[in-house]
Amino acid sequence: MTVDCSQWILLPFSRFKAAVVGIFLASLILRFWHLSQFNVLVFDEVYYAKFANYYWLGKPFFGSHPPLGHYLIAIAIGIGSLFPASPDTVNDLTGSLHSTWSYRWLNALTGSFVPLLVGAIAYELTSRRRFTLIIMALAALDGLFLVESRYALNNIYLIFFGLLGHLYFFYFLNRQKGWYLTLAGVFLGCAGTVKWNGFAFLLGIYLWVLVIWGQKFYEHFFNKTSEPNPFKSAIASIPFLSLIANLVLVPLITYSVLWIPHFMINPEYGFWGIQKEILHYHEKIGNSPDVHPYCSPWYSWLILWRPVAYYYETRGVNGIVYDVHSMANPILLWFSSFSMLILIGGKFLSFFPKFERFKVPELSAETSSNIIILYIGLNYFANLLPWLKISRCTFFYHYMPAYLFSWFALAFILDNLLSRPKKIERWLGMGVMGLILLGFIYWLPIFLGLPLLPQAFYLRMLLPSWI
Repeated sequence: MTVDCSQWILLPFSRFKAAVVGIFLASLILRFWHLSQFNVLVFDEVYYAKFANYYWLGKPFFGSHPPLGHYLIAIAIGIGSLFPASPDTVNDLTGSLHSTWSYRWLNALTGSFVPLLVGAIAYELTSRRRFTLIIMALAALDGLFLVESRYALNNIYLIFFGLLGHLYFFYFLNRQKGWYLTLAGVFLGCAGTVKWNGFAFLLGIYLWVLVIWGQKFYEHFFNKTSEPNPFKSAIASIPFLSLIANLVLVPLITYSVLWIPHFMINPEYGFWGIQKEILHYHEKIGNSPDVHPYCSPWYSWLILWRPVAYYYETRGVNGIVYDVHSMANPILLWFSSFSMLILIGGKFLSFFPKFERFKVPELSAETSSNIIILYIGLNYFANLLPWLKISRCTFFYHYMPAYLFSWFALAFILDNLLSRPKKIERWLGMGVMGLILLGFIYWLPIFLGLPLLPQAFYLRMLLPSWI
């Protein structure tokens, strides 16, 4: 009897758990592998690692973002400094003698949990193990999230808390325990206390709730009926005051309280004063190559037009290249962007009788595909479209929150393909996964800063704009 290889992911529950643990361990190993290399401050470590150490020194400073990311790196330095370090990994670039490992390890640990978090959300959303494992694999095979997890930067903390907030919102919907909703508000407030754009995770939930409330109002007012859906019922039954308390007041209180340690060292500005200063700082930043050579507009992120070189060095007579690029796995990003287009475009066309054949098939018996697509689409655009109004220089890594929701779109399509009766469709799904894996392996040297011959480096720079 032959075994269809497209069924490898349909595993008994015990093997499912083993696969989850395996993906997590692979993510952990990749993030901690040679974490101490490059005994310099890489890219914005010149700000975040320094500012974090200033908390230990009691040295006042002005940071252009809210303080939670700095706190966490400071905690990492405090704990990491308790462990011995090789002398060639120690520097005083942060203002004190610290090893590079001390200010990077917590980022690596936090980033290792991203595949678990997206997998947990996927499972809460669909109750499908295959969908869960697919999106976990996609998260583990991305380069942007890998790079951001290996240096003392704050983007991975924004992602971590944003995903935790969404996960606990789903816990609330599926279990109807009020404290889950409160914790969702706390974690979403934490996301905004890393960077203001972290509040877009909260905006995505607002939009999802408002659209579902609008649907229920329409059905009630016009005496329409629709298929029963547990998420629609759970969201429609949330008391308005409970929503305001937990998803408006709790995030605002969390944001405000988390500023207190910062003001103990930096008393120059009050709460409102520091908000104005941060806003003014970002408003006066321009948007041209003169400001920064790696500025990129929001629409270029969808095709990976201008990633950011975090580190570049050549060594030896052969000019061996050590390069770290903050860029996505190109194959994964291109398929993910195309999947968003298919999912949203197909859903739009299906509203017209002439294009009924474009109707998206059901993915889960428990949850309507409409609800899943609505969640994916609203959260993707909630994290992307606000950048249209931003006039300052922006970078590819600002796409991270929206980008991870495009993984959901790709996982949705791949799960559908692997469920089809035609073998060619199942093989197509497996082929896409294979290409993503090959892409990750091919570009891994510039995610991890592995030595490359100059020819090998330039072969990986497919576009001149990547250099």
